[in-house]
Amino acid sequence: MPSFPPPGSVTICEINRDLITAEKISEEGAKDTYGKVLGVVFNPIQFEPDNLLPNIEQANNDEDNRAKKDPLSLLTKIIFPPTDVKLLGEIDLQGVSWHQHKNLLAFISGSNQVTVCDYEDSDGKDPYILTNESQKDIRVLDWRPNGGKTLAVACKNGICIWSASYPGSVACVRSGIASFAGTLSRASGVRWTMVDFLRCPNNEQISALSWSPDGRYLASASLESSSFTVWDVAQGLGTPIRRGLGGISLLKWSPMGDYFFTAKFDGTFYLWETNTWTSETWSSTGGFVTGATWDPDGHMILLAFSESVALGSIHFASRPPSLDAHLLPVELPEVVSLTNSKGIGKISWDASGERLAVSYKGGDEKYHGLIAIYDVRRSPLITASLIGFIRGPGESPKPLAFSFHDKLKQGPLLSVCWSSGWCCTYPLIFR
Repeated sequence: MPSFPPPGSVTICEINRDLITAEKISEEGAKDTYGKVLGVVFNPIQFEPDNLLPNIEQANNDEDNRAKKDPLSLLTKIIFPPTDVKLLGEIDLQGVSWHQHKNLLAFISGSNQVTVCDYEDSDGKDPYILTNESQKDIRVLDWRPNGGKTLAVACKNGICIWSASYPGSVACVRSGIASFAGTLSRASGVRWTMVDFLRCPNNEQISALSWSPDGRYLASASLESSSFTVWDVAQGLGTPIRRGLGGISLLKWSPMGDYFFTAKFDGTFYLWETNTWTSETWSSTGGFVTGATWDPDGHMILLAFSESVALGSIHFASRPPSLDAHLLPVELPEVVSLTNSKGIGKISWDASGERLAVSYKGGDEKYHGLIAIYDVRRSPLITASLIGFIRGPGESPKPLAFSFHDKLKQGPLLSVCWSSGWCCTYPLIFR
């Protein structure tokens, strides 16, 4: 039977398909369950959740006021209507990100700030707060692969690039950028510096980011733009790709860099091969794509849709750069039968391909706001069996964002930002 957290309890971790719960969050409880196995405790971090969700009413009022002052802005509002802003709440905007190779967690902790927790430096007890006058209305963040400790933060007008500085090794700031140092760690002397700001030509709100696997290129998109941009980060130069798309909600580079995925709010999505940047267009009968995650080998991509209780998996029929692929359903029957939910919300797949985290819409009061954890098999088609559910701390917690980290050999970590104002990390130990 799947593990179910009793009402009033909080989830601590998974031990061999059993999700362990306790009456409250405590360091002692974590030490007694998984601390002895991992040799580390991932302490939860508090933040102000009220600042995370966009104020839709205020955003619409601002647009109305702009239209009165500038009639041309009304055209933009027609092309990209306010409903797109409301739908952002359903998209996995990647508000939580783990570094590929280090126990380093970053999450959006306010409309204008990011919190970075280094569990190797100070057990996460002394987090860094990254703020800058250029960093407004943050929507997405993503660690740079193979780039040391470098973080990209998508916001209004562009992308902030942060890097860690050490005593005797100061991060290089690109000429013309007003750098700002974040919190200094007393333990190691590490300081975070904003080393670059990739400014968008039309001062757009960046709502999607994805690094190429080698860390050289960064793709970005905005609901307000008719194309997505690929940045050569070292040069600070961006190249628009495929004008005429418009309303892009998600971007995902494949693990090998051969393929690139884009999705729009109108239900269409595109598979690109990155050799010549040609694409195939797909459309969905299950609404628009709310989440997308590649398998570790880049041979398939798993999708969640806004009006579907099943996932979709796209399997490539031959090697790159071929775009010949097939879309197959991945049923998650327990989400409906147990929870009485109205559809899938966000998804995250760990880098080993063995654990899948799923949030869902609605659901009975007993299951409302929980995250379902699945054991995944690929042989070669995807099958998923429900392990159980994770319950967050506080009153009526709902998952705002979540992401996996697969550095530990015993199993992945799942970090969740809850609406109750806690960012919690759950070790899933099964190896």
